[in-house]
Amino acid sequence: MGSVNSTWLETHALADEDFTTERIRRVLDWVKERSLLFGGAVVGTMLRNDAFWFTRLGTFVERADNTARILDVKYHVLLPGYEGVGGTLDYYQWTAILRAVSALRAYHWVYLDRLKPWFVAELLILRPEMPRSLVTCQREIAHYLELLAGAYGASGECHRLAGQMYSRLTYAKIEEIFQRGLHEFLTEFIDHHTQLGNQIARQYLA
Repeated sequence: MGSVNSTWLETHALADEDFTTERIRRVLDWVKERSLLFGGAVVGTMLRNDAFWFTRLGTFVERADNTARILDVKYHVLLPGYEGVGGTLDYYQWTAILRAVSALRAYHWVYLDRLKPWFVAELLILRPEMPRSLVTCQREIAHYLELLAGAYGASGECHRLAGQMYSRLTYAKIEEIFQRGLHEFLTEFIDHHTQLGNQIARQYLA
């Protein structure tokens, strides 16, 4: 499609100086723009068949993994106690996390409050209205796997794993996640998600 071809050509036109400190932000904004154009073209023009379902499935598998890893990188900033965490927050670090997943405006819309770690974690893990949250990604993964199961006439371990994780996230509470440990929760999620990806490949690509 046109957005892919034009992106390919513009990528080859990039030079070393485009990745300097002064210009890198412009390149990153361009990458975001091209990604949005591609996503819009996929959603707006592709037939709703197995090719579309695989494309969307891959989108949400990758998105869930990235969201979990971005949040986990910053887990050491979170104190173990639920109360009093906000006093040690670096506002700009949490702003960067939300910007990285295009969620800063959504955060303020949902919480009407200054940045707090447990709210950031809740938004990116458990809020179903947040497009990049783990629960939303798992919901979509389970949905597209079910469509593929119907199209190919069979389901497998990947369907069970997807449903299991979606159910767990649907009924989870952020207080319980913090009490157990955010890093531990995210590490387990990433491991489970890797296993899910392997089972998807075994089911459909082996």
